[in-house]
Amino acid sequence: MSAIDGLPPLRAVIAQHGLSAKKQLGQNFLLDLNLTAKIARQAGDLSGADVLEIGPGPGGLTRGLLAEGARRVLAVEKDARCLPALAEIAAAYPGRLEVINADALDLDVTAHLTPPIKVVANLPYNVGTELLIRWLTPAAWPPFWDSLTLMFQKEVAERIVARPGSKAYGRLALLVQWRAEARIVMTLPPEAFTPAPKVHSAVVHVTRREAPLYPADERILSRVTAAGFNQRRKMLRASLKGVAPDIERHLVTAGIPPTARAEEISLEAFCALARSIAAG
Repeated sequence: MSAIDGLPPLRAVIAQHGLSAKKQLGQNFLLDLNLTAKIARQAGDLSGADVLEIGPGPGGLTRGLLAEGARRVLAVEKDARCLPALAEIAAAYPGRLEVINADALDLDVTAHLTPPIKVVANLPYNVGTELLIRWLTPAAWPPFWDSLTLMFQKEVAERIVARPGSKAYGRLALLVQWRAEARIVMTLPPEAFTPAPKVHSAVVHVTRREAPLYPADERILSRVTAAGFNQRRKMLRASLKGVAPDIERHLVTAGIPPTARAEEISLEAFCALARSIAAG
């Protein structure tokens, strides 16, 4: 890629600017520009979209997004040490890269982006799940984004796409799959990163639904799944007894055996249970 954008290899960038990944910021740098370009391609056609990137670090994925034709990239970086390296990328792509030195958890990005918007990021491990949940639970639906292409620890990625009956199945899978379609599109070994983490990583591509897959009151569905999975080894008639009076009647109405456990129940059935509770 250095031949395409005229910029030096990432190892040289890191050496030039004295960068090192900080554990407290959840940083692990991906230095292979072929891999960062491949991740960018998982987001689909970028030519007509603004792209939000969280935690660009020295800018490997940023370069991939711009080289793949993103209309514009907004890169939000908390670590001020990385700003000079990102400024060099901005100079190589005039008018197409905006860098904001901020914590993504505190920033309203919508004022800086024009739809359609795609989020593509190698998320810092320490905030990745929290950001995903925020993006999936906005005040109004549909959200500001059309798709999310995000790197997580492989274990988290497996929880996002998990199906009933699997060990990874839980509230995160239900939250994502209720409002979006999700699939794992890449896996990466620890040695792809500097420093190498102790776990494998995976890229998940999430496409929003225009409306939730099944009708349900979000607050009730959240309460039901929280109670069920917080005590996932208990039968639902026990774990949900504090959610609504006569919970066994609601379970039966939803077609759920009262002796079942949360990990056995489909999203469709949980939504049916939420509707029954809402009806009283």
